[in-house]
Amino acid sequence: MSANGVATVAESYQKFNPRAYLQNNYMPPRANFASEEFAVPWKLRCLADAFATGKICGRTLIDIGTGPTIYQLLSACDYFEEIVATDYLEVNRAEIQNWVLGEDSSCFDWSPYIQYTCKIEGKGEPWKEKEQKLKKKLRRILPIDVHQAKPLGSSLSQPADALVSAFCLEAVSPDRPSFDRALQNVTTLLKPGGHFLMIGALDESFYLAGEAKLSVVPISEADVKESFAKSGYRTRSFRSYVMPPSLKIGVDDVQGIFFIHAQKTA
Repeated sequence: MSANGVATVAESYQKFNPRAYLQNNYMPPRANFASEEFAVPWKLRCLADAFATGKICGRTLIDIGTGPTIYQLLSACDYFEEIVATDYLEVNRAEIQNWVLGEDSSCFDWSPYIQYTCKIEGKGEPWKEKEQKLKKKLRRILPIDVHQAKPLGSSLSQPADALVSAFCLEAVSPDRPSFDRALQNVTTLLKPGGHFLMIGALDESFYLAGEAKLSVVPISEADVKESFAKSGYRTRSFRSYVMPPSLKIGVDDVQGIFFIHAQKTA
């Protein structure tokens, strides 16, 4: 049942439109930087606070299912020598590559995100410096399939020091067992004692990206915590955000967002 479901999900993503997805989720009203009552500033705050502890650091960070976005990596770039972006879809990998190279004038403008992150980090770092730092550290953009036992195939020579993932596993899993297996699969990419920061959707069943209507496995806060525990993690912190009515704009049925910082125990 799950195998058929996974194949159906993969097929549905062939219509995924990165630009439509960015418009729906990373432009106003959701990307309003006036306060953390809005979804995007809340996410950036969760990530900034986690990395500010100084405990999440090392040589390599892997972003699981980067999609066409880079905001989830902004606070990470001070703490790792190399950041590896990954995505199942070539169109998303191309979107990230174009941003890194700066050759496509139609690329999504991440400057408000970078400026806001610099502001809340409070280090006085010029935003252009942070932008260039991230571009320099994004050396690899790899294909990934989280439903495979080896999600990156033979691309990884040694486990990563940390993982980040935003709105990936629940959005590509047809059911809860598939979500759990995907989490277990990507956990093999992380060294013992390594950290995993995940942002995801709570109680969502679908979202739109252009012509594509993508199914999402609805998960609760308790589901997330249970799945991480079963995959061999200890939860270090957990936050949740309730989607206000003003941000329910018809592009999905998401009820909230979770943020988890978990550490692999063995």
